[in-house]
Amino acid sequence: MSDYVAPVTAILVPHLGAVAGGLFARRNLDGWYEGLKYPSWRPPNKIFPVVWTTLYSSMGYASYLVWRDGGGFRGDAAGPLALYGTQLALNWAWTPIFFGLRSPKWAFVDSVCLLGGIAGTIAAFYRVNETAAFVLFPYFGWVAFATYLNYRIWRDNPEKKEE
Repeated sequence: MSDYVAPVTAILVPHLGAVAGGLFARRNLDGWYEGLKYPSWRPPNKIFPVVWTTLYSSMGYASYLVWRDGGGFRGDAAGPLALYGTQLALNWAWTPIFFGLRSPKWAFVDSVCLLGGIAGTIAAFYRVNETAAFVLFPYFGWVAFATYLNYRIWRDNPEKKEE
């Protein structure tokens, strides 16, 4: 049984911020968010929870692989896991910035920083566990797509921009 505690915990951790962020999103979906202009290629809202659930779970599992193979928080995994935590904090910050502050501009800035954090995490994970690094590639790809979508929302809604 104890062999399952660490991977399950690692998988659940990324979902914690998502639950909190979901509160910001739900409060603004029907009003402010639906009033924005979007590019024609924006996915339907129902896709986002499915994608993020999958990505958060895979991120968590990747972090477990690095923790396991890198000797935990005091071994070779310490640096890579610190980068992972940093990018996770940037990830969690996006929803309150975009939906809570209603700021596509600052959410875009956060998202660009997040992409850099993910790239750094992938490189650091690769040195400890190659599989963990490759597991993060879909996450990087989705965030790159979401960053461009965020940019387009900011650009296409000049009256919604913060100065």
